[in-house]
Amino acid sequence: MLDSKDKLILDLLQRDASLSIADLADKVSLTVSPCWKRLKRLEDNGYILRRVALLNEQKLGLALTAFVNIKTQNHSDSWFKKFVVSVNDFAEVIEFYRMAGEYDYMMKVLVKDMAAFDVFYKRLVNCVDGLTDVTSSFAMERLKNTTQLPIY
Repeated sequence: MLDSKDKLILDLLQRDASLSIADLADKVSLTVSPCWKRLKRLEDNGYILRRVALLNEQKLGLALTAFVNIKTQNHSDSWFKKFVVSVNDFAEVIEFYRMAGEYDYMMKVLVKDMAAFDVFYKRLVNCVDGLTDVTSSFAMERLKNTTQLPIY
């Protein structure tokens, strides 16, 4: 069970994971040792998966965001495992989901431009047999982008 200090720690780290333990402790009105113990407990219990740097896609030349929806007729366990391993090998795929609804899978793809997407697309459709429909949509403008989860 998370108390208000745990939730505040999580919220603060979502905003800035580079906070020192002393700064974090000060912001949650704790001394360093109890704050560190809470942080360690949150990590050990899986609330904090990892601490990372968020990079600027535009500065890295990743100007095209595509959402790729996939249908398949093959739903066997062996096909699924092969498909997941194959897709996970694509660095361009930054999110990948098994879906309910019209499409079986959806992925978010970041690439430099349409030519790079075409290369990605050809590799994707040739990596695993059984894809019956691969449909892509392209983001024209990002209206919201956050990694911060709502903490209640």
